[in-house]
Amino acid sequence: VLTRMKKARTDDRVKAVVLLLRNAIVGSAQVEELRREIDRLKQSGKKVYAHADRLTMRSYVLLSGASRLSLVPTADIWITGIYAESPYLRGLLDMIGVVPDYMTCGDYKSAAEIFMRKGPSPQAQEMLDWLMDSRFDTYLKLIAEGRGVSIEQARKWVDVGLYSAKRAKEAGLIDAVEYRQDFVAYLKKEFGDQAVFDKKYGKKKSTTVDLSSSFGLLALWAQLLQGPAKRKTARDQIAIVYVDGPIVPGTGEDSLFGTSGIAFSTPIRKALDRVANAPNVKGVVLRINSPGGSAVASEIILNAAKRVKAKKPFVVSMGDVAGSGGDYVACGTDMIFADASTITGSIGVVGGKFATTAMWNKVGITWHATQRGARAGILSSADVFSPEEREVIQSWMDEIYETFKSHVVAARGKRLKKEIDQIAGGRVYTGQQALELGLIDRIGGLEDAIAYVAKQAKLEKYEVRVVPRPKNFVEILFGDLAESKDEDSQLSIAIGAGERRAASIWELALPWLRGLDARRVRAIRAALERMDLIQREGAVLMMPEVVFREAR
Repeated sequence: VLTRMKKARTDDRVKAVVLLLRNAIVGSAQVEELRREIDRLKQSGKKVYAHADRLTMRSYVLLSGASRLSLVPTADIWITGIYAESPYLRGLLDMIGVVPDYMTCGDYKSAAEIFMRKGPSPQAQEMLDWLMDSRFDTYLKLIAEGRGVSIEQARKWVDVGLYSAKRAKEAGLIDAVEYRQDFVAYLKKEFGDQAVFDKKYGKKKSTTVDLSSSFGLLALWAQLLQGPAKRKTARDQIAIVYVDGPIVPGTGEDSLFGTSGIAFSTPIRKALDRVANAPNVKGVVLRINSPGGSAVASEIILNAAKRVKAKKPFVVSMGDVAGSGGDYVACGTDMIFADASTITGSIGVVGGKFATTAMWNKVGITWHATQRGARAGILSSADVFSPEEREVIQSWMDEIYETFKSHVVAARGKRLKKEIDQIAGGRVYTGQQALELGLIDRIGGLEDAIAYVAKQAKLEKYEVRVVPRPKNFVEILFGDLAESKDEDSQLSIAIGAGERRAASIWELALPWLRGLDARRVRAIRAALERMDLIQREGAVLMMPEVVFREAR
């Protein structure tokens, strides 16, 4: 969408842009990126017309920047503010006889509190308050700028939401109440009956296949077997490498039905090495949307990022979340872009284990252990850490923490506005706060990062390439038999075996909860997957689990 809007901005044939909002789900950072492009379209002299059936807080923040915004008569606007909640599993663990035993590096490193406590610590609540304040202020500012009112007026609008379309029009939140056909009629009146509405503007043409006949099906199968068209690589390129989801070691598997959002270190490392050595790739953007994860995997990605930095222009673009391990891998570049509402920081370490003996005793199962080596059972789930074991684990985590801080100091240098210990300690920040502290360099989205790299590489004409490219249907279906070895071939986001195990257990245990409270079920599932990651890794670089949700 951003690419199409950017193209429209410089296309003299395009007189205006129409935005029709359906059921799109966009994150806070994406809202800011799209909103910036709306503002740029208006600055270029082109009006932006928006029409919707319903608006949430985020979608209103986005479309409030339109030149004219209308809703259908039965629509509603749920601009009621922002709401966040975190699950705490200590009560459940106590009930089933599981004892969590976790340590942290940093007073604000609260990622393990979901297991250790029944509610947030004072530090965690303080941190959540400053995050909420910053994000809410960003939303109010965008609404005020878009509608041409004061921030206080925007706050009053939010505090008395929700609105029907009629009330929204009376209050000044929107410009018109009309059905879709009336919206189209208005545009034709503005631009004439000869105006063309190009619904496919900027989209790549796709080959159509007639599936109503056996010949059509054979043609489709032939296209699939041919695989992807060979990429012409003579033109200068800017590559985008994604770190999307929890960061874990190793490699994952492709899926016919999408991805689970796991950032495996091996394919990301390979992708970074590939773009570092590709002569036609003149610059690279590392797009991070991750709450962190494995310290080892983060270090592997960081090391590969440094190899890119040594050879060509290289920047980081942070998405909705780029904290802890996500912030760790960002240390491989000198220039970091983030949106004002991006969640980042969380420089710290959390680690530990669960003692499950009491749980097994409840069901009549006992365990007998035999070991050689004084510390062989240090990560055993039989019992909590002994004082000596706790000291050993804490020392190990402290070493990881010092490495993390040293990477940040080396990467950010004198741009840091405070001493590292005043910034670190697990503290989480919005992008705006991170900018003020010197943890990032500019407020901007992916398009801004790409434009910056192009300027640094002195490129006027170039194509943007995502590395690694997603596999096609046949490559996923048949694996190596269909794989072209000289093509980008592995997803950086894939379903891993560990994630599938967690999903199947979850589906068997509490399927009926999905219909009752789907959002909270997803939050609990994420917590269980986090539990699995910490158990496997021992110590991780993870942000606290906070679920931001809208009223609808």
